[in-house]
Amino acid sequence: MEEDEEIENYGINIEFAHLNAKNLIKDDFFWCNVDELSPFGSDEGDTALEEFRDWRKENPNDPVLNCIEWIIKDIGAISIGKYNKDLLLPDLIKSQINNKDFDDQYYIFTLDISIIATGFGQYVDEGIIDNEVIPYLRLAIHRQKLWAKGMVNDRIYINNLNRLDYFLNKI
Repeated sequence: MEEDEEIENYGINIEFAHLNAKNLIKDDFFWCNVDELSPFGSDEGDTALEEFRDWRKENPNDPVLNCIEWIIKDIGAISIGKYNKDLLLPDLIKSQINNKDFDDQYYIFTLDISIIATGFGQYVDEGIIDNEVIPYLRLAIHRQKLWAKGMVNDRIYINNLNRLDYFLNKI
């Protein structure tokens, strides 16, 4: 690939997307690279997409679950086994949000959006999401819905997350 082509393919761009992604996901929010409420529009989502693409270049034959495991360990500072449904307890999320010593923006939002952007990044680039990745995407989407309740623009963000869940069910 020439350098100019690589620059053009930076970030989310429907022009360069796999046909499967273009055909399934027509919602503008998904393809927006500046909407903080979209999977790739926040700094965290954009960074996760680029890091996934870099990881994929270095690991062309590895399952994407290896990348998800790396994200969970690096950002979440937990093992992949601890990224499970226990994290979906509303009281736990509420206590984490209210704990001034817990950075929920990082350990919940950044972690979850990185998983979401990585999984859907695979779909955008390759037209598939590895089956082993789907449970982690679902968990990230559902935890984001719980985390976002009561925040500014929560209804728009939760609607976007519901749309991502819908797309995931169609893949």
